Amino acid sequence: MEGAEKELERRSKFLNSLIEKKKKAVEQKQQHDRMNVRVRASDMPLSLQNHAFMTARNILDSMPTSSKLDSKRLALSLKKEFDSTYGPAWHCIVGTSFGSYVTHSLGGFLYFSIDKVYVLLFKTAVEPLD
Repeated sequence: MEGAEKELERRSKFLNSLIEKKKKAVEQKQQHDRMNVRVRASDMPLSLQNHAFMTARNILDSMPTSSKLDSKRLALSLKKEFDSTYGPAWHCIVGTSFGSYVTHSLGGFLYFSIDKVYVLLFKTAVEPLD
């Protein structure tokens, strides 16, 4: 009987963890909807993604609403933020219409839209010069 109780407890913990994961996913989707963010493609950890979303949202909110999008400012700000926080070799492309083919480091690629702006943020490997 004791083995059955342990198995029941193990299954209960497993189900609770699944429920918690689902709740977090729903909360994250709601947060993205509030920020008007849509992930198009990514292999970046969620914490870095959220950092990119918040940074982009803050930069866009700080721009005057009457003026045209300053895509250069947004790209440079995101690049500098990620370079200083996560190390060098981050690249950022911002615009409403662009194409690209890039090579990136594993776990360092994010393509998303925020409002009507598309952002491609990726990291490349840094190799020392000999």
